[in-house]
Amino acid sequence: MSNSISNYFSAKGWKIASFASGLSLAMLLATGSVKASENATPFLVPKQVAAAPEGFNGLCSRYSWACQNSRSSNLNARSALDVAQRINLDVNRATPEIEDRDQYGKAEVWALPTRRGGDCEDFALLKKLRLIEAGLPGQNLLMATVLDRQLRNHAVLVLRTENGDYVLDNLTNKIVPWQATGYTFLKLQNPTSPGAWDAVLAGGVAG
Repeated sequence: MSNSISNYFSAKGWKIASFASGLSLAMLLATGSVKASENATPFLVPKQVAAAPEGFNGLCSRYSWACQNSRSSNLNARSALDVAQRINLDVNRATPEIEDRDQYGKAEVWALPTRRGGDCEDFALLKKLRLIEAGLPGQNLLMATVLDRQLRNHAVLVLRTENGDYVLDNLTNKIVPWQATGYTFLKLQNPTSPGAWDAVLAGGVAG
């Protein structure tokens, strides 16, 4: 499997640098190092410290809330999911999709959506802001970079509850446990220090 995926990447000239910067392809494809039992856990498990994704640098200065821990919430997992479902749907319906290249003339810019809209990480940022405003703690709202089911770079927001990690995604209005997405999770904001990132390498081609 690893060889076929590696050959696919080579044939397509496909690069994972923008979202998987600091992670080698060999590490991504070392499926033996990611136990099936880890992919069965309801929580994404960090493997090692990783460089922040391209476009994230400077984000904490522009949006302090994106990298700060906040007060704990009295909401249980069910209530948190109900709030997240509403906000996920609202943002997905109200925000047009536009690529960074078309909007900013750059490959990667992490920012809140403008009137023209935003791309995947912009959707995730807006959802994080809206959920913090709704009373959810920032340390439970983690940006994540992934490969989608078509092995394309993508970003989502992970909601960490007492029952596990759930994914808010601009590609679907449904919120599901991380394992149900079929995505390959590459990196995740560190919940205790959200300005830092961890490699998780779970699910999809990594699991």
